[in-house]
Amino acid sequence: MRVGNHSVILRNATPNDMAVVRDIYAHHVLEGLASFEEVAPDRSEMIRRLEAIRKRRLPYMVAELDGAVQGYAYAAPYRSRPAYRYTVEDSIYVAPDAAGRGLGRLLLSELIEACTAEGYRLMVAIIGDSGNKASINLHAKLGFENAGLLPSAGFKLGRWVDQVIMVRPLGPGDGELPE
Repeated sequence: MRVGNHSVILRNATPNDMAVVRDIYAHHVLEGLASFEEVAPDRSEMIRRLEAIRKRRLPYMVAELDGAVQGYAYAAPYRSRPAYRYTVEDSIYVAPDAAGRGLGRLLLSELIEACTAEGYRLMVAIIGDSGNKASINLHAKLGFENAGLLPSAGFKLGRWVDQVIMVRPLGPGDGELPE
């Protein structure tokens, strides 16, 4: 597939991708408010997280732009209690120099499709910083609706940071009971 003049490949992430994934995530941890982590995990921790997602048979994918990994996305369980078993939370991160090229939209679209195919019924986005218009707008364009705001939920980079909660039904959503 193409984004503008660029070739894009979406594929399943592998442990070999985790050094680049870690670098992308480290930027967001250290410089931004999308993640409430304050210390960037190392490559081995990123591999452990990948394996935990894969063990649950959830999607974890990377986006290659012109042959280099420039973004990634995955779905994780929303909460650990059994009643939440049909709900997942999305995470999407794009390298700073690749932002605004449509990778986030491609990754989130693919994540929605993969989670729907697995029978999940609701996707939740927990967006750090109510000023994160790029993420809020991306989710809204792909059918997410605002479900709430947690004011001052975190303190990072010297200030209080809100969390925006957005939700999107998957498949029949709550319109019918799961099997």
